[in-house]
Amino acid sequence: MHPRDPAQRPPNPIPKRIIMTIRRHALMALAAACCGAVPHAFAQAPAFPSKPIRVLVSAAPGGISDVLGRLVAQRLGQIYSQPVIVENKTGAGGHVAGAEVAKAPADGYTLLVGTIAHNGVTSLYPHLTYSPSKDLQPVILIAESAGVLAVNPAFQARTTAELIALAKAQPGTIAYGSAGSGSAVHMAAALFEYMANVKLSHVPYKGSGPALTDLIGGQIPVMFDNLSSVLPYIKSGKLRALGVTSPQRQPSLPDVPTIAESGVPGYASVPWYTISVSRNVPPEIVRKLNADLNTAIRAPELKARWDSIGVTPLGGSVEDALKRNAIETERWTKVIKAANIVVD
Repeated sequence: MHPRDPAQRPPNPIPKRIIMTIRRHALMALAAACCGAVPHAFAQAPAFPSKPIRVLVSAAPGGISDVLGRLVAQRLGQIYSQPVIVENKTGAGGHVAGAEVAKAPADGYTLLVGTIAHNGVTSLYPHLTYSPSKDLQPVILIAESAGVLAVNPAFQARTTAELIALAKAQPGTIAYGSAGSGSAVHMAAALFEYMANVKLSHVPYKGSGPALTDLIGGQIPVMFDNLSSVLPYIKSGKLRALGVTSPQRQPSLPDVPTIAESGVPGYASVPWYTISVSRNVPPEIVRKLNADLNTAIRAPELKARWDSIGVTPLGGSVEDALKRNAIETERWTKVIKAANIVVD
């Protein structure tokens, strides 16, 4: 046979113990390489957040949601040592901003200051390009605020009861401004119309700021707006307060009655605000945002600021935000249906 035939080869000259040692070292090297690959893989996913965060506000600058968004963004930026940038995205009753957040990458870097438009009255918008309830994930309740029924000083009604009498005598002729169809101030007025059995004329604006400017200038006579926005003008005499929308009187306006005690028993409209993200953001990032936003909202240095703008900070768990939204959605859906409210 050929000398290279395996059957004719001499026995392996390498001792068995050396072969076993070589194999053992090879296995140890392989194990070490595998163990070393694990931390390397984790190193490829930097801790959240590792880049700037965007906060989308669905109203024009100057409104309460804008103020809240900027306060939260400033504090969150300090916590993260990352830029937190506020962007105002108006349009479609707040749903331009809502749709952008819903369709953003599911990484937690795009936040929405959610309002009643996103969290309570979505039945007003049957043809949206997204579903707020399905495509947005509430992270936390930021705050709630009181509203004020305010009029231009030249307007003849000096009380809520007088406004109701005028509206009944002149149905559909008294104009009121709002931050846009479906906004909190629009819904406060719509609820007032329904419960007081009157008809006013709705003039939607792209945010509370422009509407408030026209109210002060006399282009519109009536507006429901957030306490923080109108308080300076009430104090200066540029506007007159007829009533507050909260169930109780407000410390900053102790002499102004509630609407409920001024001729509309049971009336109450308390806007609430959330932070939301895209529905598919990983749960661990949602939990981290919730924890850090709780820290931001409850910062002692913000207390005086909350008081000055007439809001109550809330905070709490993700489940608290979901529960509040569910309760408010059920309530406002009934009001929308019963009052036949439609967007303009």
